[in-house]
Amino acid sequence: MQKIDEKKRIEQEKRLKEKMSRIKYKLIVISGKGGVGKTTVAVNLAYGLAIKRNRIGILDVDIHGPNIAKMLGIEGRKLAGSELGIEPFEVLPGLKAVSLALLLDDKDQPVIWRGPLKMIIIKQFLSDVNWGELDYLIVDSPPGTGDEPLSVCQLISDINGAIIVTTPQDVAILDSRKSVNFVKELKIPVLGIIENMSGFVCPHCNKEIDLFGTGGAEKAAYDLSVPFLGRIPLEPDIVKSGDKGEPFFGQGKENPVVKSMDKIIMKIMNDLENNGI
Repeated sequence: MQKIDEKKRIEQEKRLKEKMSRIKYKLIVISGKGGVGKTTVAVNLAYGLAIKRNRIGILDVDIHGPNIAKMLGIEGRKLAGSELGIEPFEVLPGLKAVSLALLLDDKDQPVIWRGPLKMIIIKQFLSDVNWGELDYLIVDSPPGTGDEPLSVCQLISDINGAIIVTTPQDVAILDSRKSVNFVKELKIPVLGIIENMSGFVCPHCNKEIDLFGTGGAEKAAYDLSVPFLGRIPLEPDIVKSGDKGEPFFGQGKENPVVKSMDKIIMKIMNDLENNGI
């Protein structure tokens, strides 16, 4: 029995390496705490990269609170299987998604799992999903530095980098600094820090209001000697678009959020290609 289990483990690890070898860049999006808009950033990062004619996969490893399906407008859909493995859901040409939410029968069903079970499902997503040839795999992890981001970073031996999302408040910056050090401890390149909800333009007077402050993430990036990727302003319509399952990048609108996010995407693409990460 042990020989059979060991054989299965070796075969799965071989599949995982083969699957990951067909993906040019593997990125993980993390945050030190919840509520900073990490998944919104991850979803729109994937969407923005796909619009630029990249082949994108987005993997939701937030086992207890998988929200990517909701934000991509595919909630209630199901993943299918084939002779090639688990087939990711094609959101649009060039963008594929996998989430535990696409396997659950009831969206209100809680997932009550300990660490080992979470490790098993994440490993299966990486080894048994038929991702095919991709330019980018974006992994959206839950807040903190626990089982899920650790599993991803350990399972993908050649992960290209981590993106840390925070808001300007001191408490969020404190936790984001821990995320940076977590990534450094694992010897993974830090692509940079994004300051989300950075400033709000009043729709009545057009003045910018610092609801949560501003500049904290840039200072943290400087202190920790990692890149600062940019600021994304607070925009109420982004919340509405996420609830509707319509990423703002797909709406063809020109606003400060889209412009900021587009600059961040271009910076990530250029850094990866020019620095050979």
